[in-house]
Amino acid sequence: MKYTKLGKSGLEVSAIALGCMSYGEPGRGTHGWTLSEEESRPFIRQALELGINFFDTANAYSDGTSEEIVGRVLKEHARRDETVIATKVHHRMHEGPNGQGLSRKAILQEAENSLRRLGTDYIDLYIIHRFDESTPLEETLEALSDLVRQGKVLYLGASSMHAWQFSKCLHLQNMHGWARFVSMQNHYNLINREEEREMLPLCLDEGVGVTPWSPLARGRLARAWDTTSTRTGLDLVGQRLYNNFEDSDRQVVDAVGQIAEARGVPRSQVALAWLHASPAVDAPIVGATKAHHLEDAAGSVDLTLTEDEIAGLEKFYVPHLPTGF
Repeated sequence: MKYTKLGKSGLEVSAIALGCMSYGEPGRGTHGWTLSEEESRPFIRQALELGINFFDTANAYSDGTSEEIVGRVLKEHARRDETVIATKVHHRMHEGPNGQGLSRKAILQEAENSLRRLGTDYIDLYIIHRFDESTPLEETLEALSDLVRQGKVLYLGASSMHAWQFSKCLHLQNMHGWARFVSMQNHYNLINREEEREMLPLCLDEGVGVTPWSPLARGRLARAWDTTSTRTGLDLVGQRLYNNFEDSDRQVVDAVGQIAEARGVPRSQVALAWLHASPAVDAPIVGATKAHHLEDAAGSVDLTLTEDEIAGLEKFYVPHLPTGF
C-alpha cells in the first residue's frame, strides 16, 4: 500500500480509503443492501491486512450502526493511533427540530453521538456531508472549529457542494482563523467528470485533498455494461446518478474493459488507476462486499496508465449534469 498526505495537511492516509456505507444492520436506514456486523467484519480486517489505514463512514449510514460496527472492529484489530477514521454530519438522524443540518446544536450533538458509537475519544476527519443552505455558514464553520480546539476532532473535511460554496467556506475559515477544511469528498469518476471544471482546480490551488466517492460509479466501471448485481435494482441513488447518459457511458465502460483485457487486470484497477493519475486525487473511497474488491483496489495503486490509455478512457466522455449535491 502507498500512503500520501491528505492535501497539504500532515495527515498520512492510504491511497485507498475503505468506504463503509455497505456495513450496517440490514433494515436500518435507507440502504437495503447492507451487510450485518458478522458479514462486515472480514472486509474491515482485510483492509487492515492490505495496509489500508483510512476508513470512511457517516452518522447516517444505516442509522448509526455503520459507525458502531467500524468502531468495534477497528478497536479489536488495530491500534487507534494507526487508523484514520472519517465520519460525517448533516443528514437527518431523528425526527423533529434539530434532527438534521449543520446548526451549532446539530453539529455538537452529532459529534458526541458519533464519538460514542465509534467508541473513540476523537474523530480524525470530521466531514460535513452536504452544504446546509438553511444555517448561517459562519455558525457552521465556528462550531466545527470549536470541535478541533476541544480535541474531539483533528481535521475537518467537506463533501459535495458547488465550488463557489467551498471557496466561500475556505475564505471565511482563513478570515476568522478557524480550523480549515483539508479535504473534499466529491462525486468523481470516469463517467462523471464535471468536478474537473471548477472543484478540482480549486482544491489543487488551495492545497485541499480530494477523496472521491463512487469512484467506480456504483460498480458500473468494474463490470461489463449489461452485467448487474444485487445492489443494482435496490440502489435508487445509483439509478438517479447514472441512468441519464447511457450511450456515452457505455462507451467509456467498454474502453475500460478493453484496456483491462489488454493489461490482464480487473476493470476496477483501470478505473481507479485513472483516478490515481490525477494530481488532485489523494484517496478514492472504495466500497467492498466481496474479497476481490479490496484486493483489486489495493492493486490499483501500482498500476500506471500510459498517456494513450488515459486519452482512450477520456475520449468518449460528454458533459453530464452535475449530480450528488
